[in-house]
Amino acid sequence: MKTPIYDFVKQYAESKTARMHMPGHKGKCILGFENLDITEIKGADSLYEADGIIAESENNASALFSCKTFYSAEGSSLAIRAMLYLTVLYANGNTKRPLIYAGRNAHKTFINTISLLDIDIEWLEGGKDSSYLSFYISPELLEEKIRNAEETPTALYITSPDYLGNMADVSAISKICKKYGVLLLVDNAHGAYLKFLEESAHPTDLGADICCDSAHKTLPVLTGGAYLHISNNAPALFAESAKQALSLFGSTSPSYLIMQSLDKANEYITNDYKTLLNERAKAIVSLKTRLTENGYSLIGDEPMKITIGTKKYGYTGNDFADIMRKSNIECEFADHDYVVFMMSAETTESEINALEKALSAVERKREITTLPPKMKIPKRAMTVREATMSTYEIVDTKNALGRVLAFSEVGCPPAVPIVVSGEIIDENAISAFEYYGIEKCRVVK
Repeated sequence: MKTPIYDFVKQYAESKTARMHMPGHKGKCILGFENLDITEIKGADSLYEADGIIAESENNASALFSCKTFYSAEGSSLAIRAMLYLTVLYANGNTKRPLIYAGRNAHKTFINTISLLDIDIEWLEGGKDSSYLSFYISPELLEEKIRNAEETPTALYITSPDYLGNMADVSAISKICKKYGVLLLVDNAHGAYLKFLEESAHPTDLGADICCDSAHKTLPVLTGGAYLHISNNAPALFAESAKQALSLFGSTSPSYLIMQSLDKANEYITNDYKTLLNERAKAIVSLKTRLTENGYSLIGDEPMKITIGTKKYGYTGNDFADIMRKSNIECEFADHDYVVFMMSAETTESEINALEKALSAVERKREITTLPPKMKIPKRAMTVREATMSTYEIVDTKNALGRVLAFSEVGCPPAVPIVVSGEIIDENAISAFEYYGIEKCRVVK
């Protein structure tokens, strides 16, 4: 497969052309890669008006993913904003207000975009195993809710896989959505590789209309490289307006280094990637079996992620992360309850063995029985937009009872808010703030 972006930039770097254009480093290497960092010069194409080498590269990616694929140099965050904007366009074109049902474990980018676009949001009630990071959607209960609703939603928005590695039944959910004319939007940021398993588990192959993938999370792509995927069965408006949607929120200076890595990944995937990925997936599944036999409590069913419920082994997730660092292993995420290890096809056999050795050496202790607070959806006093656009003050969370949250400030990972802008902070929320170490919050004045 050709790599038109990479080839163009490499040729330009080797041409020794005097660069009387941006960027300011002029191709002179201080960090070592500046010669490959360019801007929209003649022949380089332009990401949001692509009709040359970028368009060719995106067509290559589209062929790999069997849908219409567009690049983002600003991660899945940009793709999520574009998805929601396209949903608004679709709703307006059908003379209805945009209403979205969503799982509560949505990334903060989703919340912020809801505010920017002033979309009506209705949070779904999760199943018994739901937490603030995981949200179980029962296809049966979803259908009942849609069937009995006074107003059919424009779209359903779900996160799958979630941060802990739980995967929704996208196929069953998509069938319900199609039955009632509801669009299915999937935050698949952690699952770009799912397309290349022995049997694809990618959302667009399971019935989703549109989804985002953070290529950089699971594929050999630079941080910030991502995809916006549009199903061939989605409304024509989506593909026709995708570039418009991305350009509305994206920088006018997207990184050519990131685009080169997306371009080069196409070639990489067409070679031995699928074989290597599936070998690694089998090795990780085998490791999960051995860890379970040794008494570990594992969470989730995502193939390339190992999530341990550490309290049953006598530790917090943060304790476990510290123990792993002593073996020169850095985890993806840890909190009071879990530690998460993310692998990819690039994780070597020796690294998997090192992880198993380090985990096997941990002495089991008495189970920690304290449980995280049950997550309940607080009452809403204002829309998300009204709250985020309101003047605010910063208060100690312990003094925030009854106040309305103005802005959700959560770090990444996991970037999932406990309380959403416009909601009333109740006692359950304060307990959750305390449990997760959130000491201050912004509330509406």
